[in-house]
Amino acid sequence: MRVTLLFILLPFLLAAQPPAPAPPQAGPILIVGATAHLGNGQVLPNSAIAFEKGKITLVADATTIRIDRSRFDKIFDASGKHVYPGFIAPDTRLGLVEIDAVRATQDFSEVGAVNPNARALIAYNTDSELIPTVRANGVLLAQVVPAGGLVSGSSSVVQLDAWNWEDAAYRTDDGVHLNWPQARRPGARTSRRGPQSDIGEQEDGYEKAVQELRRYFEEAKTYAQKTSPEPANLRFEAMRALFSGKKNLYVHVNQARTIQEAVLFAEQYGLKPVIVGGADAWQVADFLKAHNTPVILSKTHRLPSREDDPVDQPYTTAGALHAAGVLFCISEDGGWRQRNLPFQAGHAVGYGLPAEAAVQCITQNAARILGIDQTTGTLETGKDANLFICEGDALDMRTNQISAAFIQGRAINLDNKQKELARRYQAKYGKK
Repeated sequence: MRVTLLFILLPFLLAAQPPAPAPPQAGPILIVGATAHLGNGQVLPNSAIAFEKGKITLVADATTIRIDRSRFDKIFDASGKHVYPGFIAPDTRLGLVEIDAVRATQDFSEVGAVNPNARALIAYNTDSELIPTVRANGVLLAQVVPAGGLVSGSSSVVQLDAWNWEDAAYRTDDGVHLNWPQARRPGARTSRRGPQSDIGEQEDGYEKAVQELRRYFEEAKTYAQKTSPEPANLRFEAMRALFSGKKNLYVHVNQARTIQEAVLFAEQYGLKPVIVGGADAWQVADFLKAHNTPVILSKTHRLPSREDDPVDQPYTTAGALHAAGVLFCISEDGGWRQRNLPFQAGHAVGYGLPAEAAVQCITQNAARILGIDQTTGTLETGKDANLFICEGDALDMRTNQISAAFIQGRAINLDNKQKELARRYQAKYGKK
């Protein structure tokens, strides 16, 4: 009976599997005629882009060069279309959570307050059905991030077409994530005991948490100065690369006051932090610029932080940071929502962010902040061929139609569960 049931269900189980990862690039490929958005703010209206063995070998104006088409195995005539570097999703739980409402499918946090040794990479599920739906909108790389506690653990950057987490790893353990304690927000509600009691208790709790962090970082820095400490401490070992500059310190914080305090805290230990969230970053943009502090800005599609903030404040923050010269990129919450990342950036275009700067903030800027800009983030010769062809504007949900995408030169399968469901019900109702 069980064997019979297995054979009955087998076609459905196989259909539910995500597409198999693409094989290595077999021969040289040329894309010609497209409007190329290079990711650095520049645009080539009529471009020629070639790549071979996973690396970009040519980025040029097609009207100024002569191309020997016979040497290419495949040529894409992309006239009227657009080419972009692969979008990069920072601060995501993609591959760590499959269904938000089902605890058994969540693997992004550990028990305890301080877990810098927890590695998000080894929990990353390359077979997640969410991943193909994300890359179908041009998101080809992601930073998978742990959550919970004061120090959540280490994140890693992955490419989104792999057999296992080892294959997926693009930059391993790029940084440690710190959840800065939350101070009382001005205008917050108070309890019946009275506002002064609430304010005092909240401030005491905040200061206590900061002092705990200070003690931990003092101990970690002292430990890192020892070459071969005995006995070894796994939590402190995971912090060692922070103090040598090999890892970033990602500080999750939103309030203007605590953003400033977090930056000054990190600088006391010789660390250069990256602010994650940064809802109030627009209020301290000059401070962030002066301290050369990058920001991974939370999504634009959200409500303002305070009741008295302008209703469009989340939309204008990206433009304000750009105008102030702050290095920033944009993130999207959760896992499956990463498919909306280009639209988060595109929405900011209508509120002060230049169009190519919007492309740049999810390509080159994200790559710089995550420490992978030497290999990806822009269309340049010598970099990995992480790019895609779009029928229209990739930041506009009305025209974001990806017709071909490549990760390290490999032509990836753009099919996914959502497209499969669309085909099924279109066939049911006789739609095309």
